[in-house]
Amino acid sequence: MTVIRPDRRHLLLAGGALALSGCDGLVRNAQAQCTVKKAEQVSKRTQRALARDALAPEYEEKDISKDFRANGSVDPSAAEYRALKANDFRDYQLIVDGLVETPLALSLAELRGLPSRTQITKHDCVEGWTSIGKWKGARLSAVLNRARLKPEAKFVVFHCFDALDQTEDGERYYTSVDIREAYHEQTILAYEMNDEILPIKHGAPIRLRLERQLGYKMAKYIKRIEAVESFAHIGRGKGGYWEDRGYEWYAGI
Repeated sequence: MTVIRPDRRHLLLAGGALALSGCDGLVRNAQAQCTVKKAEQVSKRTQRALARDALAPEYEEKDISKDFRANGSVDPSAAEYRALKANDFRDYQLIVDGLVETPLALSLAELRGLPSRTQITKHDCVEGWTSIGKWKGARLSAVLNRARLKPEAKFVVFHCFDALDQTEDGERYYTSVDIREAYHEQTILAYEMNDEILPIKHGAPIRLRLERQLGYKMAKYIKRIEAVESFAHIGRGKGGYWEDRGYEWYAGI
């Protein structure tokens, strides 16, 4: 028997039709707004599902940008970070806790000893610019496997050293991904860029590379990784510093 698989367009149209059912009983104008909003939500969910495990494009050495712009903070002023930087991060430890069976405190040497991945990918900034760089880092999946996630863990939250206002008491940067994205093949904790130790302005000692999403999701200066069931209690409850300020939580490209 021949199985006919619906293409993306048919999935979106079908999802849009199903979305109409939630608009009953509203006045005409409100119904139109409801229809559009629900159709947009269905479209986003469908798009995400279809591309969930796809790989971001990877490039060749010749494609690497000569001047890779730095996004966000470029040199955190937090006293704790400056002390680590002064010692070339020899005392740095990545904390992994929350809903895990085995909380971790990993040195850079230990991170380098974990299964790694090297990839040349394009960084897409929400401001509209792009750059291509080469990254090497520990697979986030390897870190989480060592920590042994508890069954109720649904998200991974990245807590960072930097505050965008560059004050000691400023709100620290953070973001989050779901477990499936955390285990994606290209999700790594990068400690090298273009075959050199990760520079300060690009997030040393480690930064997240989340190649299928926009740059604001790729946390720099990572201090701690926390496994949680919900991020409603963190920050303003939207899952990230910029997400708390109106950006999309899933910033797929």
